[in-house]
Amino acid sequence: MSSPTLESGTATTAAATVTMSMQQALNRALDEVLAENPKAVIFGEDCGRLGGVFRITDGLQARHGAQRVFDTPLAESGILGMSVGLAMAGFHPIPEVQFDGFAYPAINQIVCQIARMNYRSRGTLPMPITLRVPSFGGIRAPEHHGESLEALFAHVPGLKVVSPSNPHEAYHLLKHAATRPDPVIFMEPKSRYWQKGEVDIANPGSPEGAKVMREGRHLTLVAWGAMVARCLQVAELAAEDGIEIEVLDLRWLKPIDAAALAASVGKTRRAVVVHEAPLTSGLGAEVAQLITQACFDTLKAPVERVTGFDVPYPSGDLEDEYIPNIDRILFGIQRVLEYKRG
Repeated sequence: MSSPTLESGTATTAAATVTMSMQQALNRALDEVLAENPKAVIFGEDCGRLGGVFRITDGLQARHGAQRVFDTPLAESGILGMSVGLAMAGFHPIPEVQFDGFAYPAINQIVCQIARMNYRSRGTLPMPITLRVPSFGGIRAPEHHGESLEALFAHVPGLKVVSPSNPHEAYHLLKHAATRPDPVIFMEPKSRYWQKGEVDIANPGSPEGAKVMREGRHLTLVAWGAMVARCLQVAELAAEDGIEIEVLDLRWLKPIDAAALAASVGKTRRAVVVHEAPLTSGLGAEVAQLITQACFDTLKAPVERVTGFDVPYPSGDLEDEYIPNIDRILFGIQRVLEYKRG
């Protein structure tokens, strides 16, 4: 690749509202990004001719050419190291780490180079890299094929972190992330790839910050990724008992929308944070602190966390015991609603 202005294919013609799976929404977003930005390039293990293990890049090589959508060796450190060089040369790399657990070998490149290069160069070498990471559990995969790494990435200055919860959010958030001048870790909930929903192509809404997915008045459930759908299920069940739960999709995990947290919990005065990662030092702790700081005088109970356990992310059938389920979330809600100060 000698030039950051390579030939582009033509993206799918937009319609007003389309029903599609998250996989299809992500594929369409990438197709349009390639058509709109001649500097964008997509690569990773099996991303080219095969279209990715989850078929997120299916058909993109045929439409946009093997110079812009291509396969790489099985070497995550090499994939992310190449991303740094491409960004320095004026491209907008969109690499894929095939599974979240495969990101560990590339931590040096992500933390020491991608996150710091803009700062280190005083702005002369920005890193417009959108790193796609199929994330979280729920597909009964082997070890290292299901992880919840958001706290690790969010802790690193220089990185932005986002996770969509449904096809509409996946389409618009990915397109927005691919326009950012900063490195964005785009964490896709792999268990939701086949969920279908309506995508309003023309009306993305605000692509930044958190989003209220269900209005409520008794308690706020805060979640992201796959856990948003589970929290919406919980809210439906709670409504049968007259408990109105507000569900807040955090969406951006770095930066966190502190104003949206304060607005929602300021109204309901109670909060439960739900995530798949282990409890200790999980992102829920940061969310709970932001809520407490903003709403200390009005909270009726301490912020509760319903999370994974402090063990390595399990594989196979043990996921059912590890990932927060409906009953565990309902018990968390019950503890908060029944809390009485001593």
